[in-house]
Amino acid sequence: MTNSYESPFCTRYASKEMQYIFSADKKFTTWRRLWVALARAEMKLGLPVTQEQVDELEANIENVDYAVAAEREKVVRHDVMAHVYTYGKACPKAAGIIHLGATSCYVGDNTDVIIMRDALKVVKRKLVKVIDQLAKFADKYKGLPCLAYTHLQPAQLTTVGKRATLWCNELLMDLEDLDFRLANLKLLGSKGTTGTQASFMELFEGDTDKIKKLEQMIAEEMGFDSVVPVSGQTYSRKVDYQVCSVLAGIAQSASKFSNDIRILQSFKEIEEPFEKNQIGSSAMAYKRNPMRDERITSLARYVMCDVLNPAFTAGTQWFERTLDDSANKRISVAEAFLGVDSILNIMLNVTDPENGLVVYDKIIRRRVMAELPFMATENIMMDAVKKGGNRQDLHEKIREYSMIAGANVKKEGLDNNLCDLILADPMFMITKEEMDAIMKPENFIGRCPQQVEEFIENCVKPVVEANGVSDDVAEINV
Repeated sequence: MTNSYESPFCTRYASKEMQYIFSADKKFTTWRRLWVALARAEMKLGLPVTQEQVDELEANIENVDYAVAAEREKVVRHDVMAHVYTYGKACPKAAGIIHLGATSCYVGDNTDVIIMRDALKVVKRKLVKVIDQLAKFADKYKGLPCLAYTHLQPAQLTTVGKRATLWCNELLMDLEDLDFRLANLKLLGSKGTTGTQASFMELFEGDTDKIKKLEQMIAEEMGFDSVVPVSGQTYSRKVDYQVCSVLAGIAQSASKFSNDIRILQSFKEIEEPFEKNQIGSSAMAYKRNPMRDERITSLARYVMCDVLNPAFTAGTQWFERTLDDSANKRISVAEAFLGVDSILNIMLNVTDPENGLVVYDKIIRRRVMAELPFMATENIMMDAVKKGGNRQDLHEKIREYSMIAGANVKKEGLDNNLCDLILADPMFMITKEEMDAIMKPENFIGRCPQQVEEFIENCVKPVVEANGVSDDVAEINV
C-alpha cells in the first residue's frame, strides 16, 4: 500500500507492454530519437552539424538523467527546454545543435503520433486474436440451436455459433476502422512555431527543396511515409479524436459482447471461466458472478465516454494552437488505449478456445423446448391447411390454445402444453409422430450453420491470414 493515488490501469488492468508505450522512458527516448533524426537530416542537407555530434546524440538516447531534467524544469518551467538541457549535459559536443530550428511540438507532437501508432499496433494484434478465437467458438457451435431474442423476448431460433458471428463481425468492423487510421497516420514533421517553417527558411537560406527534403528524411527515419500537408504549431487535434473513436468503437463492440454473456450466464446457458478457488460472493458462497464480463462492461463505458475529451479539445483550439489541450490530452488519449488494452486482455481470456466460455447445451435445449411450441405453430398450421384445413379457423384455434398454454406456464408454473392441446384437436389432423418430426429445433435454425461457415471463410480467414495470430499477447490480469 502507498499513500498516493495509483491508476488502476497500472495496478490492475493494462498490460506492461501498453504501459511502457505511455511511459516516461518511451516518451523521452522518442524525443531524443527525433532530435537525432533532425540533426542527421540537417547534416546531410549541409547545415553545420557533424557526424561526431550525431554519433554522440545517438549513443546517449537511453541515457536520460531524470533528476537533472526535473531540477532544470523547476527553473525554466518548460519541459522541452529542460530535456534539451539534460541531453546537452550528456552530449557536450552536440549540445549547441540539439533542437536546431525546431519548436517544442517537433518533439512533443511527433512523439504523440509515434506513440499512438505503436499503441494501435498492440491493440490490432490483440483484436485480431480475439476475432480468431471468437470465430473458432462460432464454428464449434454453429449448429447448436438456441433461443434468439428481440426486445429480450424469445422470438425464433438461432444457433450459439451464429450469435457469436454477430460479436465477431462488429470487431471486424472495428479492425477495418483501425487499419484505416493506422494507414493514414502522419507525422507533424518539422513545421516550426506556427506551421510556416520560417525558422527553416532562415537556416536553409530560403531553399524550399531542402526544407521539404528535411521532413521527408525525418519521416522515413521514424517509420512514416509522409507528414501532414499543413498545420499550425500542432497537428490537428482531430487526429486524437479519430484515433480515440476507433478505440471507443472497440469498446462498444466489447460491451455488446460482455452484456450478452452476462445475460446468458443469468440464463445458465453460457458461463465465462470460473476458477477452482474463485469466490463469487462474500456472503453467498454458491454464486458464480460474471466478473470478467462485468469488468469489460465497466471499462468499455469509461472508454466510450472518454472519446468526448478529444472531441471537445479539437473543437476549441484557437487559431494555430492553445495549450488547453495539453493536460487533457495526456490523460484522455493514454487512458483510452490503456482501457481498450485492458478490455482486450479480458476478452482474450474469456474467449480462449481451451479454457474460455463454457456452453451448457442441455440447459439451452430445455429452454428452447419450453418456447418451441409457440414458434412451431405456423408450420403446424401450414401442414393442416395442406390437408384441407381452413387457415383462418386454424389460426384462431392456435391463438386460443396459445393463450391457454401461456397462462399454464405463467400463472400455474406448469410446462408448456400447447402441443398437447393441438394434438387433441382433430381440426389439426396431426399425429404424435408428425408433431415430433416438426418439433425438432434443428428445423428452425434456417441457414445458421452455412452462414457461420461462409462468414469465417469469407470474412475472418482473410484477416487472420493477412495479419497472423500471435500467441504472445502479454500478461493478462483478470
